[in-house]
Amino acid sequence: MSNRKAVLFVNGEAGDLTRLPLEPNDYLIAVDNGWRHLSALGLLPQLLIGDLDSLPASAQQAASEHAIETLRYPVEKDQTDLELALNVAVQRGFMRIMLACALGGRLDHTLGSLSLLARPDLAQKEVWMEDGLCEVRLTRGELSIATEPGDLVSLIPWQGDAHGIHTEGLYYPLNNETLHIATTRGISNLALGASVSLSVRSGTVLVIHYHQPRTEEGKFDE
Repeated sequence: MSNRKAVLFVNGEAGDLTRLPLEPNDYLIAVDNGWRHLSALGLLPQLLIGDLDSLPASAQQAASEHAIETLRYPVEKDQTDLELALNVAVQRGFMRIMLACALGGRLDHTLGSLSLLARPDLAQKEVWMEDGLCEVRLTRGELSIATEPGDLVSLIPWQGDAHGIHTEGLYYPLNNETLHIATTRGISNLALGASVSLSVRSGTVLVIHYHQPRTEEGKFDE
């Protein structure tokens, strides 16, 4: 598989769809009524997947008319539609997978979706969540993200304490330090420039990056 990216559009809340980092050759997957976000962008998916319990009949008709590959599952199942779609993206060999609009709405779905980032089979892949306003990544080693000065960046230890954390580009730096589970020390840090990087000696860290919203003129709020 080339460096082509799979983008899974989930039926969560949209941030700013116009700021999603989409590329012309992306493999687009509609996860049930994540179809609505693709539709808002004027796009059609290559694959529709899920139990389709929330997908309008008009979208199902459009999928049929455009001969879009559809994988339909029963409503009574042991995995969410997103997990099923993620399984397919992994099975088809994608090394870069973006989960678009996977946040918001029901808290149980949000927490379950976040937990998917910790799957062992994703450790060597680039898998992240993005809705145009919020980016979420899980790192077990080294990570660098593009930022704007003043962007909010939070670091949350995931599944236990995270040790040997070193950061660059944050207002409150960490230098070979530990973030303990069930504490909030890593919340609400600020990016100083065009990038933030961190390394983790052991453990995992959830990195939540909030882009600054644009004003109506297309500029960033200050």
